[in-house]
Amino acid sequence: MKTLNTMDLGIGGNGNVYRNLTAPQLVEIALRNEEGVLSNTGALVVNTGKYTGRSPDDKYIVDTPSIHNDISWGSVNRPIEKEKFDMIRSKMLAYLQNKDLYVFDGFAGADKKYARKFRIINELASQNLFIQNLLVNPTEEELEDFVPEFTIIAAPGFKCIPEIDGTNSEACIAIDYEQKTVLIAGSQYSGEIKKSVFSVMNYVLPKSGVLSMHCSANIGKDGDTAIFFGLSGTGKTTLSADPERRLIGDDEHGWSDDGIFNIEGGCYAKCIDLSEENEPEIYRAIKFGTLLENVVIDTETGEPDYSNGTLTENTRAGYPVTYIPNAEISGKGNQPGTVIFLTADAFGVLPPISRLDNDMAMFHFVSGYTSKLAGTERGITEPQTTFSTCFGAPFLPLDPSIYASMLGEKIKKNNSRVFLINTGWSGGPYGVGSRIKLKYTRAMVSAAISGELDKVEYKLDDIFNVYIPQSCPDVPEEMLNPINTWSDKEAYIKSAKELSAKFNSNFKKYTHMPENIVKAGPNY
Repeated sequence: MKTLNTMDLGIGGNGNVYRNLTAPQLVEIALRNEEGVLSNTGALVVNTGKYTGRSPDDKYIVDTPSIHNDISWGSVNRPIEKEKFDMIRSKMLAYLQNKDLYVFDGFAGADKKYARKFRIINELASQNLFIQNLLVNPTEEELEDFVPEFTIIAAPGFKCIPEIDGTNSEACIAIDYEQKTVLIAGSQYSGEIKKSVFSVMNYVLPKSGVLSMHCSANIGKDGDTAIFFGLSGTGKTTLSADPERRLIGDDEHGWSDDGIFNIEGGCYAKCIDLSEENEPEIYRAIKFGTLLENVVIDTETGEPDYSNGTLTENTRAGYPVTYIPNAEISGKGNQPGTVIFLTADAFGVLPPISRLDNDMAMFHFVSGYTSKLAGTERGITEPQTTFSTCFGAPFLPLDPSIYASMLGEKIKKNNSRVFLINTGWSGGPYGVGSRIKLKYTRAMVSAAISGELDKVEYKLDDIFNVYIPQSCPDVPEEMLNPINTWSDKEAYIKSAKELSAKFNSNFKKYTHMPENIVKAGPNY
């Protein structure tokens, strides 16, 4: 296998370059360098410091003539001058001189027909362990002549100077699509590396006729494939980790003419309030080789306290998909027969499950609704609506209509069923009602995928303009229509109409959307 040195990386200096080390080797180095400690199950636990989540205000795309017209510029995709990018890159490389570096060469994309080669250069061994877990590992033969198509340099210890570097803070996540280089400075949150890979794939895959999707996926014994769209906290990872079905992947996929494939080779699960009873597959995956971020552990026993959100509510575990016992190791599945949109409605007014026709599906895909909860962020005292285009706006460099039209075409071509499932509240808003029980949500998902819900009666909801099933196996009928669970019916109608109006107000920004899709939204 070819070895590397700092000159191969364009850095120089006398530091060692460790390429594609094993998990035990990386854990040993991380412990020796005091990057983290071991939990009682053997997972490597790190504290990422100031940055415990993505930093969207510090994300940039280099504005060059060859890509300028491709990018949907705005508050998500901020431009940065090439000169500024190159200056930051030069300073980062100088900072890394004479340091030991950890390199992972691997693939994004389980389907080699559409995979891209990535080289990740890490300052920290723990972050290199993370990305080794999250991407598709190459064989020894593939490493022999590996030539990266994209390079990501992650140096948490390098801090930008906003006044000089033209950044918003000490952190910077910048992509140069022309140079095929990503810089991640100032932040140790490993999700920045993962989502930078995803942002690149969201640029290149649609140009190859493949829809890139922020979704999880699983496959049944008969090859029936389902995909789950949803923002953080809606249950994508939890619901796709089903003991009766094989997990394809928990977060990022491509949908080609051949079927779907996992962009990744691992999982990045939220750990807040994790329990073996509710999420056994994820709970048991947290073992040696897993990276735990910002989980508080007992200093004497090493036992994680998953209910402790002192450092952040966004506690995370990164592990290989092989740690899930019923994983689909190929990372591939057939054309999806079922498409599920997940939302955690903290207002408690959306139906627990509803079926969508093609126009309704496009409306809700483009809307990408969920809600932030009171108390989870400073300044939020009551539930707030959140709309994220295509359930992944922060990672979509191209115009949203490109992803939306591709999904619509694929749903229609494959005659896929589409459901909207509310994993949030029932009987009232957050603080009044109660969260829909996971066992009921799992029953609804199972019925949707198995085709059981093809056999039941539906009624069109007057407010949200979606089809509500009148029965569902193993789910109390009275909870299927949300107004039944509210003691104050007038309060339900008022709150439902208010959320309906927010949907339609948000949709007005999509000025080029066809009228049939606009009319497929709620009625108020």
